[in-house]
Parts: sequence; C-alpha cells; structure tokens
Amino acid sequence: MKRIVIILLSLTMLVAVGGACSVMYVSSEVSAELTVESETLFTIENGSNAYRTVKHLRKVGATEVSPFVAKVWLKFFAGNTAVKSGTYMLRPGQSLVDVFTLFTQGDEHLFAVSLVEGLTLAQWLETLKQNTDLVFDLNEEKLDQLTKNNGVDWCCDNVSQTEGVYLADTYFFSKGTAASEILKRAHRALVDFVSREWEQRDVELPLTTPYEALILASIIEKETAVPEERDMISGVFVNRLNRNMRLQTDPTVIYGIGPAFDGNITRKHLRTATPYNTYVIKGLPPTPIAMAGKAAIHAALHPLTTDALYFVAKGDGSHQFSTTLADHNAAVRKYQLKR
Repeated sequence: MKRIVIILLSLTMLVAVGGACSVMYVSSEVSAELTVESETLFTIENGSNAYRTVKHLRKVGATEVSPFVAKVWLKFFAGNTAVKSGTYMLRPGQSLVDVFTLFTQGDEHLFAVSLVEGLTLAQWLETLKQNTDLVFDLNEEKLDQLTKNNGVDWCCDNVSQTEGVYLADTYFFSKGTAASEILKRAHRALVDFVSREWEQRDVELPLTTPYEALILASIIEKETAVPEERDMISGVFVNRLNRNMRLQTDPTVIYGIGPAFDGNITRKHLRTATPYNTYVIKGLPPTPIAMAGKAAIHAALHPLTTDALYFVAKGDGSHQFSTTLADHNAAVRKYQLKR
C-alpha cells in the first residue's frame, strides 16, 4: 500500500511538473517577439475569430507560434479572445499577447489626412478621393446635407455653397471611414471654433456675423504664407472696410474667375464685374474663397492696430505695407514692376 501511495505521489508530481513545463512553454511562445522587421498593417475582417486571426498572422509571416500552442493558449490562458475587426499596426518587439490586447480592445491604427488651409473645397475633395484608406462617398447632395441644420444661426442654411465652412486641420481616422465623416467633423470643428472666437472678438470690427469673419479669414489665408503677417493683413483689410474702401485683393478675383483662370491675372479680369471681384464691389465677397485655419480666423477677429491701408507682395512670400497711396505706388514699382 505504501508503495502504491509513493507511485501515485510520484505520478502526481510528474504531471504537475509536466503541466508547469507546458504552461511555461506556451507562455514563452506567445510572449516571444513577432517576426516583423518593420511596422506592418494587419487587417482583421468581419466575422474572424481568435484562432483564425492567429492563422492569418502565421500566413503573413508575423508569428511562428504553432496552431496547437495557439489553441491551448486561446482556450486556457488568453482570457478575452473576442477580436474586433479593423486594421491594426504590428510593430517589432510586440508579442502575440501584445497584439491580442489591441485586437480585443479594438485599438485600431489611425490614419491621417491633412486638409490644408488656403485650398478650395474642390481641392479638398480631390485630396479625400485620392486617400485610399477612406471610402469616398461625397456628392453635391451629401455636401449640402453635411452643413445644414447644424444648430447655429450664422452658418450655413442660407448660403448657396459650402466653400470655406470646414476647418483646415489634420484629421485622424480608422481605415474604411467615410470621407463624409471627415468633412462632418471638420464642419463641426469650424462651427465650434468660430463661435468661440466670435465671442472673444475685438470690439468695433466692421463684421456683423461670424460668417463674415470666416469670409475675411479665407482672404487672409490666401493673401499670405507668412504666419507673422496674418494679423497685419487683417488690420489693413479692417481699415479699408471701415473707410468704405474696396478691398482690391487678387485672390477674390481669381476665385470669381473659377476653373477658367490660367494663372495670369489681367486688367480685364480686374475690371470684369463678378460677385467676387473686390476691385469692383465694395465690402466682402458673398462667401469664403478658401478653407481657413485657426490662425487666420483668429487674425480676422483680432486684427493688428495699424495705419496701413495697402500692401504689395515683395516676391519672397512677404509683403511691404504702406499707409499712403504714394508709398504704396513706390512699393509696387520696387517690388512688382521691376520684376
């Protein structure tokens, strides 16, 4: 009897040792680094389960964990194995345990699209269309729907088009996001930002609505690529509006010409009456002429106090500002006519 007890105890110990060794082996396998040499995108399709996901990882060469070890780990040790569909980023140094944490939490890789200030809606739409990680679903009807009934009374139920009513910024998204969702976020961001800035605007501005501030911001955005000049250019335009002077800014004329513009602005263009020709009309054009970023919007509502009424491009991206027409004409001769 004593001998039997000893044998049973020995067998139990062997089983325990063997089990411990098995656990250690499984643990070491699933904790080993993935076999990826660089960041690699990995997509889990709808309907995939944990085991199929491991098989897919093996197929693409991301792991060498055997199917048997994977089954044991998933069944007895992994905990939550409900993987979520999506696109994830695999990185060197991660283990199977690490990436399954991402998969079960749905911590997808975020892609980015930069919607650049100073560009038009048509150019933005082309950017969105070319981004293969987005689903392009935009047309004129959907664009109109994106900006209607947004809860504010200054934009955009009464405007005929949606130029300039999205905030220029970089937007992050998971693969397969609809392009309309990006623009919806950009519009909401624009409304929120302009509404806050409008409440903190400088006093006695010649602007009656936040939408007018947005129009001015779009012109500022097109007029300079030098960040330090934005509030100065805003100050010049505000001075001209206060004095009932025409803005006389080329970017509005170019926008009014539309796709027919060939890069060369002529005297005929400056004399042709369009709603956007600020050499002909007084005040602001009817809509923004481009997408504005936060800095230009802030500048429109917080112009620099200046006596300047004119500016001319110097050819290096910056401008020469003048307070009198004589000084301005001299600057034009210096920086424009000589070129």
